[in-house]
Amino acid sequence: MADTAVHHEAGHGHHSSTGLSNNKLAMWLFLGSECLLFGGLISTYMLYRGRHPKGPGPNQIFSIPYTSVSSFVLLMSSLTMVLAVSAAQNRDIAKAKLWMTVTPLLGATFVGGQVFEFTEFYRKGLGYTTSLFGSSFYTLTGFHGDRKSTRLNSSHGYISYAVFCLKK
Repeated sequence: MADTAVHHEAGHGHHSSTGLSNNKLAMWLFLGSECLLFGGLISTYMLYRGRHPKGPGPNQIFSIPYTSVSSFVLLMSSLTMVLAVSAAQNRDIAKAKLWMTVTPLLGATFVGGQVFEFTEFYRKGLGYTTSLFGSSFYTLTGFHGDRKSTRLNSSHGYISYAVFCLKK
């Protein structure tokens, strides 16, 4: 019996009928659903961005320098999370703790920047119900901010748990 047992690599779980591990298949399904969700939201935004008869449009409210800095902070938070995972896999607890501290700070900076930006847009006259552009913009960016906050908290928890387990 031991000769016929199937060896699974640690952390990869059981395989599905597709030949992929269940974990990998679940991740691909999650990524596919995220692509569909945000594809629909982005398409809606693109369709309605020019429809703002009674409120400000994108040209009146967006600040390219501010958005560029915000995007950079977002990308850096993704990088620091990758560095935290890598450090945890290499059992480098000090670096894992460092990157796990930096990641939520960057994530909170991004979400705080979004709140500031939304407040400024509202002061300039762009509310959720002002126009189709406003509704689609706030829905798209609100979902993105919510997803970022949720992933940040859950990922930080998983990495913290991994580092805790490495100490034992």
